[in-house]
Formats: sequence, C-alpha cells, structure tokens
Amino acid sequence: MSTNRRSFIKKSIIGAGLLTGANLLGNEAYAYEDSFKSSKISLNDGDVILFQGDSITDVGRDRDNRNANDTNALGRGYALLAASELLNKYAAKNLKIYNTGISGNRVPDLQKRWAEDTLAIKPTVLSILIGVNDFWRTIDRGAKTTVEEYKSQYQQLLQETLQKLPNVKLIIGEPFAVKGVGHITDAWYPKFLAYQETAREIAKEFNAILLPYQKVFDNAQKTAPGAYWAADGVHPTLAGAQMMATAWMDCIK
Repeated sequence: MSTNRRSFIKKSIIGAGLLTGANLLGNEAYAYEDSFKSSKISLNDGDVILFQGDSITDVGRDRDNRNANDTNALGRGYALLAASELLNKYAAKNLKIYNTGISGNRVPDLQKRWAEDTLAIKPTVLSILIGVNDFWRTIDRGAKTTVEEYKSQYQQLLQETLQKLPNVKLIIGEPFAVKGVGHITDAWYPKFLAYQETAREIAKEFNAILLPYQKVFDNAQKTAPGAYWAADGVHPTLAGAQMMATAWMDCIK
C-alpha cells in the first residue's frame, strides 16, 4: 500500500492508455481487469473486515448495534451474506466482521463519519461501495456534486485511511445501475458512466481490489431480467444480494 506502489500503478495506467473517457462501454471499460484477476486477499487470523457504503450496504442494519459478527448489525444484504460465508469458511481464523453502511450516503457523508465508523474500528480489510448517490442526487435533488469532486473527495478519504491504517487491504466496489429498470432512465447516461470510471481509476490508484459490479449485473441479465436482480434498478433483490456476495467472496483466496 506504499505511495511508491500506488504511483507506479497510476503511471502504468496512464502510459497504457486504458482509461480514455467517460463513455467507455462493454469490454473496453474493463480492459484493465484481466491484469488484476490474480490479485486476491489472503485472510489472516484475527482479521477485522468492515463493509462501508450507502443503502446497498446498509440494508436495514441496527445502527445502534456495534457488535462484530452479529446478524442484526450486518443488515439483510450482500454484507450479511458474505459475512456468513466468511465465518463459515474461515471458522478457525477468529474473524471480526462489521457493517457501517448508511442509506443515502455520498462520499462527503462518509468523510464526516469516517473517524468513528471506519478508523476507530481499525479494519485490516476495508470494503467500500459508494458513488451511486453522488450521481443520483444531482438529478433527483439538485445536488451540485461533480464527478471531479467525487474523485477528489474519495482520494482524500483513502489517503487519510492509509495514513492511519497503512496495512489495510482495500476492496473498492464499482457503483452500478440496471438501465431501464425503476429509477434508471436515459437521464442517467452518459454522465453516470464517468462516476463508474472514476471508481475504477481510484481502485487502480490505491492498489485496491476492484469489484466490477456493473459487469456482474450486466452478465446476470443473460439469465433473468434486470428487475429480477435489482427491482428498482439500484437496490438488489435477494438474488442480486447473493450475486454481490458471491462476487465479493471471489476477492478472497
């Protein structure tokens, strides 16, 4: 997680010209992915795993419950499903798993509560899924957040994290949307694509494992309609949550 490693990765991306614009679609948007498929996280005894983000991570968790490995504290979404598999598969490792996602959050909301809801927990594995509201609020509530602000705020958040937790292992989830379902109209495009690209760039810059959730949901529509996986186009159904948890577990060796 050193600055030199992050700088090398960032320069390599620029030199390769893999990310060339906000309108990247299909396989081109994921051209960089192959080089990172072998990058997975090895869990150690006593690891502290934290899921952080917005409503997709929150999913009705008891926010007053700060206990590790507690069903009520983990919500009813992909974080709970991933946690249950982790605790079952790695029972001998004494893992502690938390969820501090809050519905409606954007990156600036994370910044305000980062010290208490992330740094104080001292995660050794930190999974973040944030960005859909940073864009969504610009079209449904008149927020003025630009993609440039989203990027700079996200970078500041991770820089602070690495200063305090230099050995933390990062998993960055790509914000996603199921086009044509529920809230996801043509008004989202092409602007939302820039937020997704930014999340991918940040994963590269900070040497994080990338979870390409858009690709996961796109591929799922080959077997069932988009609404089967996310009824309103944003929030996963039970099937969608399980699919996300499976993708998350694929980040672990």
